[in-house]
This record gives sequence, C-alpha cells and structure tokens, in this order.
Amino acid sequence: MKIFILLHLLLASLLSLETSDKLFECTEIFKERKSELLVELERIDEQKQALSALQIATEELLKKKETRLNEKEEVVDKKLLEIKEKEDSIKQMLTKNEGILEELKNIKMDKIGQTFAKMKEASAAAILSDMENEEAASILSSLKPKTVGKILSKMEPKKASDLTLLLVK
Repeated sequence: MKIFILLHLLLASLLSLETSDKLFECTEIFKERKSELLVELERIDEQKQALSALQIATEELLKKKETRLNEKEEVVDKKLLEIKEKEDSIKQMLTKNEGILEELKNIKMDKIGQTFAKMKEASAAAILSDMENEEAASILSSLKPKTVGKILSKMEPKKASDLTLLLVK
C-alpha cells in the first residue's frame, strides 16, 4: 500500500506540475491579451479625443456661420425696409401725380369747353363731327346744356344721336 500511496503522490505531483504549466500558459495568454487590449484601449481613446476635437471645431464653425447668417438677415431686413419705404414714397408720389394730372385735365377741358362755347354753333358742330365720339362727348359734357343743344342741332342726326347716347352714360 505504501507503493500505492507513493505512486499516488507521484502522480499527483505530475498532475499538479502539468496543471501548473497550463496555469502558466493561461497567465501568459492573459498577459498578451491584456497588452493587446491596452493598445486597443489607447487607440479608442485617441479616436475619442479626435472625435471630441472635431465636434468642438464643427460647433464653432456652425456658430460662425449662424452669426454670419444673422448679420446677412439683418442687412436683408434693412434693405427690405428701405425698399418698402421707397415703395410707399413712390405710391404717395403717384397718387399726388394722378391728382395733378386730373386737375390739369380738368383745366384743359375747361379751356377747350370755353373755346367751343365762344365758337359759332355751326363751326363747333363741324369740328366735333370730325372727332372720335368719346372725345367729342367729353368736350360737350364740359359745356352748358343750352350750348350743347345748339351745337347738336347743327350736326348730322346720326352723329348727334351717338354723342347724345354717350353724354347720357
């Protein structure tokens, strides 16, 4: 039995030596893997720092662009305001000019009316007969009804009828 125990001890030592070798190999593998992981961790850290720097640079660039955009929007808004003011000014001038034109037209029609009122009925009728109906009716509308009647009586009946219809409108 002593042999058996001795054999058992010998076997146990051999097994423990083999296990110890396997443990040593595992430790070596873990050390190698640990160094690989450390290198990978450093690489990841560098990439993280680069990404962070890129993000900061992008944010700064975005802020600069936004600032420039706001400045340009302000310039555009000022220009639009100037244009609106000029447009309003032009509208006022147009309204004023239209009023002046209307006034000039009325003065002109009054003078023409006075001229036709001073003319003999036959001469006025001859001149108005040669004009376009709208123009002749406009002149006749500026005259007194008595004068209009005398002039129309000296015209051809068809022309006088057409002018009378225009005067009614």
